[in-house]
Amino acid sequence: MNLVVVPGDGIGPEITDATMKAVRALEQRFGLKLSIQNLESGLVSLKRHGVTLRDEDIEAARRADGVILGPMSVAQYPAPEAGGINVSARYRIALNLYANVRPCYTRAGVPSMAKQMDLVFVRENLEDFYVDRNMYVGIGEFMPTPGIVLAVGKITAEGTRRAARVACEIARRRPRKKLTIVHKAPVLKLYNGLFLSVAKEVAKDYPEIEVDDLLVDAVAALLVRTPERFDVVLIPNMFGDILSDEASELAGSLGLAGSLNHGDDCTVAQAAHGSAPDIAGKDVANPSSLMLSTAMLFEYVGAKKRDEALVKAAQRLQQSVDAILESPNTRTRDLGGALGTRAFAEAVVQRILQ
Repeated sequence: MNLVVVPGDGIGPEITDATMKAVRALEQRFGLKLSIQNLESGLVSLKRHGVTLRDEDIEAARRADGVILGPMSVAQYPAPEAGGINVSARYRIALNLYANVRPCYTRAGVPSMAKQMDLVFVRENLEDFYVDRNMYVGIGEFMPTPGIVLAVGKITAEGTRRAARVACEIARRRPRKKLTIVHKAPVLKLYNGLFLSVAKEVAKDYPEIEVDDLLVDAVAALLVRTPERFDVVLIPNMFGDILSDEASELAGSLGLAGSLNHGDDCTVAQAAHGSAPDIAGKDVANPSSLMLSTAMLFEYVGAKKRDEALVKAAQRLQQSVDAILESPNTRTRDLGGALGTRAFAEAVVQRILQ
């Protein structure tokens, strides 16, 4: 497996280092054949190369089976014309990462607002109102006159179709085999109406799946009231960005949320949270999100390549992280524990090697 590793900004280098310690333990236990290339992106690249992301970095990612991407301090970047490229967005566009997969589940021993949750968000990843990435040339946001700003959203049949197939494939492999399509079609009749109709059409190819649809505001409430009703949730980009964060917090913490961006040729594991520059370098960051994202990456690539060792390694990494989180004595401080980033990584490594 050819792997590109990009530590990122803020706490990114710390949690990436912790994650790679776990990867090396997996490599040792399962005899994985990994080729790892480390790249600089973000503020380090800006200082050294004058740009946060170079074209050659994207080309290296294209050649890889997968990328482990640390969080980026985009708010600290200069304007794009001064080299401040949104690294995450550029990866998604350049690598055509059209689906974002975000599992949200409650864990034994981990305090959570939700009593029971085990669901997967599948979020269309390149369209909607993300104006910095939804146009071929230019951006979808402009100011025609002072005091007036217009933003252009984009939903396409093909973009919806691709995300819907990912959601249906996941749903068919899960025990409940249920898909919920989220929208606001009564108001955005054409815009979300297209998303809903295309998603339903795709789902017809999966007769074993139970399909329903709900308004986005209803889903926001039901995630609090009855999260156990959801299995796989297919959702447009912006709604999905918001509600997957809500679900992650209800399940325990955004710091526990794995996230995988994938297209047909490349896959990017990325922590669901930001770069938290206020705690960078203090050995207090929780690396669970990036570790769990990496487990998702190994599982996806392993299934694609029919590599049983990669699939087993993915399962071991997820099980090890969840097992360490179960005890208050081995949790990180954000979850009421006493461990720092390095100590948590060591605990996960020891669990992997048991």
